[in-house]
Amino acid sequence: MTSSSEFIPLKVCVLTVSDTRTEANDTSGQALAELLSEAGHQLFARELVPDDIYQIRATLSHWIAQREPQVVLITGGTGFAGRDSTVEAVTPLFDKTVVGFGELFRQVSYEEIGTSTIQSRATAGLANRTLIFCLPGSTGACKTAWSIIRDQLDARHKPCNFVGQLR
Repeated sequence: MTSSSEFIPLKVCVLTVSDTRTEANDTSGQALAELLSEAGHQLFARELVPDDIYQIRATLSHWIAQREPQVVLITGGTGFAGRDSTVEAVTPLFDKTVVGFGELFRQVSYEEIGTSTIQSRATAGLANRTLIFCLPGSTGACKTAWSIIRDQLDARHKPCNFVGQLR
């Protein structure tokens, strides 16, 4: 994939998965919305759903079936608690998995939280030419993940980025 000399704004959806957060106290979803906007991308949609496999899949499937959204950032439900089901909900929808994202996230996160990073099931993949990132629910972890994701959503980033793989 080649890089572009121009920035290409992408349409990005933010999905918060939580049984306890509301729109008023969803600091992670808000942080992601602000970070992607600051980077020049467009917030296409933002939703909050309970940690339920079928509600997560329903919202995500709706977005990836549309032509417009190019990226989905999901925060929450990636840990080991009994109700954490984002990974189980999302991975069956992937056409391809971005294996390196989870590995790199845990490596970078190790510098911040030490061995607790082993409990992160952060993952990413491509579904219907829509790039999907599953991130932990903490605002700090979302900011850490964005430090990795940001360049891969910029067409100018060399030697490669995901922009050309998206619809």
